[in-house]
Amino acid sequence: MQDLIHPVAEGASSPDPGSAAVIALQDVWKIYDTGEIRVEALRGVSLEIAQGEFVAIMGASGSGKSTMLNILGCLDHPTRGVYRLDGVDVSTFTPSQRADIRNQKIGFIFQTFNLLSRTTVWENVEAPMLYSGTSKAERTRRIEEALQVVGIPEKAKALPNQLSGGQQQRVAAARALVNQPAILLADEPTGNLDSATSEEIMTFLQSLNSEKWITLVMVTHEQEIAAYASRQIHMRDGRILRDEKT
Repeated sequence: MQDLIHPVAEGASSPDPGSAAVIALQDVWKIYDTGEIRVEALRGVSLEIAQGEFVAIMGASGSGKSTMLNILGCLDHPTRGVYRLDGVDVSTFTPSQRADIRNQKIGFIFQTFNLLSRTTVWENVEAPMLYSGTSKAERTRRIEEALQVVGIPEKAKALPNQLSGGQQQRVAAARALVNQPAILLADEPTGNLDSATSEEIMTFLQSLNSEKWITLVMVTHEQEIAAYASRQIHMRDGRILRDEKT
């Protein structure tokens, strides 16, 4: 049975531009047209993200970064252009097909945690697997491993309101990992946390990326949070303004 998290093989190097792209956008546009108002939220965006990269997407309100995240997460689809996720062209998928691919290949971490308040940590982490037909024995194995990876195995029976903000975000990360996603998408993951807890969570996410080679794409408006990433993509008016290694 495959491990939940795949560590980098001994001697392996960090990903480079020649590595296989987990995310590939080619001339992607997203246009919202009500007949009276036409908004070009994305305007011909092309980029590739290799396995194991940690990328921060930045920009002011209206820059297109949230639209980009929605498309990367298969919550929305391009008006035109091509989006390949882990080698699969998902550009023209139906809503039900996008839901399937989200469950199979994408893990989400949100600033609001989105935990079920009346269920335990164990049950919160288990939830995504209930929709994927995973056996009970395999669910148990993955939950135990995920809680170990995020560093809170002793909190399995706790309720969310018995946890700190940082611990709740770790539960959200464990839940995002259990279906063995191709990518993790983090939407302002420290938005509801104080500065000390924000540092704790970003150090944790950075270690997931560097030690376990998890591909991580994060939207943030804070430069000090983006500094944890190894690559920063700055957006303005629906286009990529700068794309730089850090």
